[in-house]
Amino acid sequence: MLGKSIEERFSLVGHTALVTGSSRGIGREIALTLAQAGAAVILHGSRPSEALERAAAEVRGSGARVESVAADLCRADGAGRLAGACRKAGLEPDILVLNASVQEYVKLEEYDNAEFQREFQANVGSAFELIRQFSPAMRRNRWGRIVTIGSINQMRPAARLSIYSATKAALLNLTRNCARELAPYGITVNNIAPGVILTDRNATALRDQTLKEAILARIPAGRFATPEEIAGTALLLCGNAAAYLTGAEIPVAGGMQL
Repeated sequence: MLGKSIEERFSLVGHTALVTGSSRGIGREIALTLAQAGAAVILHGSRPSEALERAAAEVRGSGARVESVAADLCRADGAGRLAGACRKAGLEPDILVLNASVQEYVKLEEYDNAEFQREFQANVGSAFELIRQFSPAMRRNRWGRIVTIGSINQMRPAARLSIYSATKAALLNLTRNCARELAPYGITVNNIAPGVILTDRNATALRDQTLKEAILARIPAGRFATPEEIAGTALLLCGNAAAYLTGAEIPVAGGMQL
């Protein structure tokens, strides 16, 4: 049920959020935002790193409980290892933000089977396994929030990202099917499709001024987004204010999807 105040509608006190790929960029900002709303947060990186520890220190500064775990989601056993690490820390998340992904800019003829498998495992397979691992407890508690982070590429595939775009379209389909199955248990499952975000992942490409201007010309808002603008949408989807919103694809793209 919705709380009577704005604070209650968006409060995540008493909940635990796992945010994959949260050592930097969008994932880091989402983790910080959910912590500020009162959630205990599990940060994740593909390996132990200074970036992961810096993110943990920043989130800890908000006063939230923070754990950081490492697991390579490109591996078939990576998601299982991640779930095991969460439980070893005594945490069973009831909020999943499935943000981790990999991509490679190459032409179609340059892809090989290993890259195909790597991207599908990290971007789709790991999401499926983490939902499978953690949704049973959500069902028992009759409350849960699952947010998958897609991409504008699931709507408008970019050149040289054919496999990545396909994985994001598959992730959206998984989101919709899980939403249908889990809705009777008070669990919502939604997809955020970011446009071009000012993160380190995009920094190299955007240094090309010609490419930058060409991309901006396709965005009605006339600018790129910040990670904070994705995190705000994630906060809405993770609380009780959006308890009746499920199975949605939400572009946060400045109109680039139009």
